[in-house]
Amino acid sequence: MPECKCVTMAEIAFDGAVPVDGYGSGFFRLAGQKYEGAMMLTPSEASGWQGYGDIAPLLARRGEFDIVLVGTGDTIAYPPRDFRETLEAAGLGVEFMQTSAACRTYNLLLAEGRRVAALMFPLK
Repeated sequence: MPECKCVTMAEIAFDGAVPVDGYGSGFFRLAGQKYEGAMMLTPSEASGWQGYGDIAPLLARRGEFDIVLVGTGDTIAYPPRDFRETLEAAGLGVEFMQTSAACRTYNLLLAEGRRVAALMFPLK
């Protein structure tokens, strides 16, 4: 049986929010469940994300968070300008980083009680 290449995150209580338990090639593990593909994480929900054009579900929940972390995959990549401008026009701070850094930062900010959301592409 092939070895699973998965990074496991530390266990911390997150007061009802859904933390990233782990991630690997093409998937995320959230609250003990494996999800394939890109994800949208808010303080109240984890769901699939279809990419930069799929911004309406995030904006519908914008009262739940103040900052959005965007995990761009294996390397840092800057998204389309209109995506960033739409988030900023909604009054949200936005930070772009590699997905592994976004997972760690998201969990850290949740643990601090910060109002954070994340949009993340999986690693390849």
